[in-house]
Amino acid sequence: MRLLATASLAALALSACTTDSTTPGGHSEGAMMSAGPDACLGVVQSDFGGSDVDGQWIPAADGLPAYCEITATMHPVDGSNIGVVYRLPENWNGDVLGIGGGAWLGNTSLQAASDGLRKGYAAMQTNGGHLSTEAWGNEWTINPVQAADFSHRAIHTMTDTGKVVAEIFYGQQHDTAVYSGCSTGGRMGLMEAQRYPTDYDAIIVGAPVYTLQVQTSSVFRNQTFAQPGGGFTPAELQMVQDASLAACDGNDGLVDGIINAPDQCTWQPRTLQCSPGESEGCLSPQQVDTLNTIYNGIRASDGSWAMHPMRRGGEASWAFFVVANGGGQNADPTRGGGLMGLQPVIFGARPVDWTNFTDANYLTVRNSDFADMYEADSPDLSAFFGHGGRLMLWHGESDAGPSPVLSEDYARAVMAQNPEASAQFSYYTVPGMGHCAGGPGADQIDYIGAMEGWMDSGSAPDRLIGGKADGSLTRPHCAWPSVARFDGEGDANDPDNWTCVPRT
Repeated sequence: MRLLATASLAALALSACTTDSTTPGGHSEGAMMSAGPDACLGVVQSDFGGSDVDGQWIPAADGLPAYCEITATMHPVDGSNIGVVYRLPENWNGDVLGIGGGAWLGNTSLQAASDGLRKGYAAMQTNGGHLSTEAWGNEWTINPVQAADFSHRAIHTMTDTGKVVAEIFYGQQHDTAVYSGCSTGGRMGLMEAQRYPTDYDAIIVGAPVYTLQVQTSSVFRNQTFAQPGGGFTPAELQMVQDASLAACDGNDGLVDGIINAPDQCTWQPRTLQCSPGESEGCLSPQQVDTLNTIYNGIRASDGSWAMHPMRRGGEASWAFFVVANGGGQNADPTRGGGLMGLQPVIFGARPVDWTNFTDANYLTVRNSDFADMYEADSPDLSAFFGHGGRLMLWHGESDAGPSPVLSEDYARAVMAQNPEASAQFSYYTVPGMGHCAGGPGADQIDYIGAMEGWMDSGSAPDRLIGGKADGSLTRPHCAWPSVARFDGEGDANDPDNWTCVPRT
């Protein structure tokens, strides 16, 4: 990518810039840079390596600042068409913010950029290198260029080019590069740390779908529930959740409908098994067996997780990602998290019986060339930590998509692989939260603000403060392996009345 525009355009961008000593929520301590419509035009007319370049000045509205919106298509290799969108606020905190996608898509929406814009970040986004809008439709992966773009090249290209665009617009280089993404966006963030370790100074990763074990887990879960008599109605899943909460909710010192440490909950589903002659308000032996398998997970013949365990306490929300009623894989709207769409890429012309997925099928997926390119499962972050990078990892404990076991396994591996970088990595669990958000837990968390505090202070936060959108709940979420325990006195919505304690 070429950094320089023509001298006249650089002068135009600089002439449109002023400084302000205040920063609107950003962590940068230097002067605030400002730029306007003339600088936006300068970016459009510059040569930063893209085609179909367009731009417009968006006036302040709906709580968002005025900003320059730049769209373009990048071609880092032959056949690659990576759509990028950059939103550059009029008043800049000096930093750039990369934003990840979800499912099998990138994310160029204004909604995804809005928090960063309000904080003064120059937001960088991409479509992931393809034009599909189908979250679970990934047949485009048959094109090896598009598959590589989505696997790793799109975010890297978005980032490299975004730094150039910000420099042209503001007339100076950025101070700090921050990335934030959840789900697929989490995988993209881990991929950046592993494959392009100097792209970002700080990476925030939520519920990362960093391995195709997430997809195989989906298929095996559907298969488990589809065993004769193994399905559940919504009322039965609620009954199971109520029982697990009754057994373990109070372990954190407060009965509030949330299990803070579900990995420590040992409630057994056999306590709900029907006695002879019973059929209502209880579970069949087949349903008990199903729950035990779901809670325990399934190990493949090579010892890895073919199906990650699911945690107790969020059972009523499982049906969002799992065909828990016993309908089987063919009834799954996510198509195994997109795994079925990868059949020609992974299995070629060989048929796959998706309703009877096997250990051999699993091993074929994990040992495929696509998995080797797509998965971001390496715990070796020495290059990322070596240049001072910080990684914040978080996961909802009631996630019915990628299991929190997935992130815990990765956290343990990173800590073991990089013991010298313990101050640069921190993992947080969010009790009661579903996939990236939702659920009864305190799911509204300012991750970017927490990272700013980390960068300013040099110390990772010992807890993140979460709330509900309606203000009804506030809870602290402790850095793993600690867990929050209510002190027993005062307002439970005051984080000062909770203590981070070791897990038992």
